[in-house]
Amino acid sequence: MPAWAGESLSAGALLRFYIDAGADECIGDVALDRTQLERKPASESAARAAAKATGHSGGGQAGAAAEPRSAAMRAPPDRMAATPAMLSAQAMQTAASQAALACRDIPVLAKAVAAFDGCALKATATNTVFARGNPQAPVMLIGEAPGREEDAQGKPFVGESGRLLDRMLAAIGRSEDDTYISNVIFWRPPGNRDPSPEEILACKPFVERHIALVKPKLLAFVGRHAAATLLGTTTGITRLRGNWQTYRLQDPDFGAMEIPALPMLHPAYLLRQPGMKREAWRDMLALAEKLQQLDH
Repeated sequence: MPAWAGESLSAGALLRFYIDAGADECIGDVALDRTQLERKPASESAARAAAKATGHSGGGQAGAAAEPRSAAMRAPPDRMAATPAMLSAQAMQTAASQAALACRDIPVLAKAVAAFDGCALKATATNTVFARGNPQAPVMLIGEAPGREEDAQGKPFVGESGRLLDRMLAAIGRSEDDTYISNVIFWRPPGNRDPSPEEILACKPFVERHIALVKPKLLAFVGRHAAATLLGTTTGITRLRGNWQTYRLQDPDFGAMEIPALPMLHPAYLLRQPGMKREAWRDMLALAEKLQQLDH
């Protein structure tokens, strides 16, 4: 076993709760039959969001879902159209899908992600965190969401948990030169909270296109959010880890893909639960064995 395996309601929170619950405007003291109000068709909102996402704007940050309504109302109309609080999750995902499928290589995809304003997390993040490592590598690791150091540097897995991941990879003879690393979320959630389902849906089309462009021989889903998002499972990561799965993807340009995928414990979890490092080491050995089989 390697050395790393043996290491040792505020007002703002209440506002976040209401926004995550879907509330996007204030209600007055007088009763109002909102079913009689004129509403714009959802298709119109989706079309405007798609135009924003596919690069017809300057790519500036959209207003966050956490903004008070008075601040959102002060935004220009085109920015309001791309504000997540004004779009359904389906419309956001449609806009993201159109933007992602327009990308024919990884550098263009990275630019599209950085320009996308359909995820509320972008407004509170310092940097877009896309990927690091070698996109030609046989294995692609996909983690959860950036933390503080990742947000500051604009690279995934560069904080304390990232340094542990690097040591884990080094223990099986891997480094950035022959590994590719990304996340299912491209912007840091405030306070390192869990990403919401809407935020995951907004990023997922880019993640799927990322995998299709990289075409890795193996995938490793690092952490419960990565495994749940890409395998569509509700099974907990402690039960799922170490068991090889098949990741299936249908891409319009590259067709059907089936890639062996290994769910793994997140290094941040290992830092909190060092007793689980033995299981993590077994997973790394399984990953190394599968890579060796592919080489022969």
